[in-house]
This record gives sequence, C-alpha cells and structure tokens, in this order.
Amino acid sequence: MADDLSRADDAALTETRIDGQQVHKGTFLDVWRDRVRLPDGAEATREYIVHPGAVMVLPVFDDGRVVVERQFRYPVGKVVIEYPAGKLDPNEDSLTCARRELKEETGYSADEFFFITRINPVFSYSTEFIDLFLARGLTAGEQNLDEHEFLDVFTTDIDQMFDWIRSGTITDVKTIISTFWLEKIQNGSWPLGAPAV
Repeated sequence: MADDLSRADDAALTETRIDGQQVHKGTFLDVWRDRVRLPDGAEATREYIVHPGAVMVLPVFDDGRVVVERQFRYPVGKVVIEYPAGKLDPNEDSLTCARRELKEETGYSADEFFFITRINPVFSYSTEFIDLFLARGLTAGEQNLDEHEFLDVFTTDIDQMFDWIRSGTITDVKTIISTFWLEKIQNGSWPLGAPAV
C-alpha cells in the first residue's frame, strides 16, 4: 500500500515553519523552538533537538560472530550493549565516520563496508539520523578511544544477540534493527549491495 501513496498526499499533512529560535546551544546538541502553521491553518509550537547525524557499524566475522560493546549511557543511567557507533564530525561523510568509529572504538579495521539503511531513531523530537553499515573482513588492532571514553569490546553470535533483545537486555534501537537486518542478510532474504567506496 505504501508504494501506492502519492507524495501529493503529503501536502494535507505538512507543517510549515513560520519562525523559531534557538533555546539552547550545546557542545553536541542544539535545542530549537519553532512556531509552525498546521495543515488546517492553525498554529502550534514544535521543540526539537538538532543533531549532526551518526553512524553505526555492524562488524561481522566470516563465521557470523559480531563485535559488540558495553558502555555506560548517562541519560538512561545504565551500562548497555550496542554495536560501535558515533556522531559525524563536521564535513565528514558517513563512510569515513564508520571507518573511524570502528577503528577507534574496537581496534578493528574492515576490508569492506556495506551501507544497510538510514534510520531516524526519534524523529518526534530530533533531526538525528543514523546510517547503518555492515563491515566484514575484520582485522584486529589497537583501540584509540576518545579521552574519557570507556568501553568493553567483545564478540558474540546472533543467537545470543536475539536472546538479549527478547529478554530486554538490549534496548538500543539501532542495535535491534541491525540485528534483524543481519538475520535477513545471513538467510539470503535481503542481499547486500555493492561495497561502499
């Protein structure tokens, strides 16, 4: 049904920015409050976070095992399990960021990176996007963590990942989505495209 929807139908749903102001400028995130015109002509306020964008890398060994990390995430106050990820630096493309984050956080480099998809994890209040990549042809090396960055890096298999997802141990949306993508890739349902260059 989604393929049958016309973009012309979007006009009946689209909100138009009237004006706005930045209410917080952070070192990482900015917060904006805009006044918008709704499709019926009424006005409303929208508050949202401007985010530079990010990548996540799904590092996969030839035997199907994956590289994952444990780290403390302050907003939720707990140590979480996730795949390597990080935000884009200014003027950095997603593939360059993926290569950098994989090496810095895990020490691994990869022969091939495959773009999987782009997700918007919280588009109700953030501009953030995350480009998901699969990496294979892994070679171990030295981590190069940012100052004051603390990670435990380890390997596991997809069955364990699904057990942790099912039990609620893993709640990170990008990790959950990527694990389901990996299952589809491994069973041949969703073939990988050409490697990213």
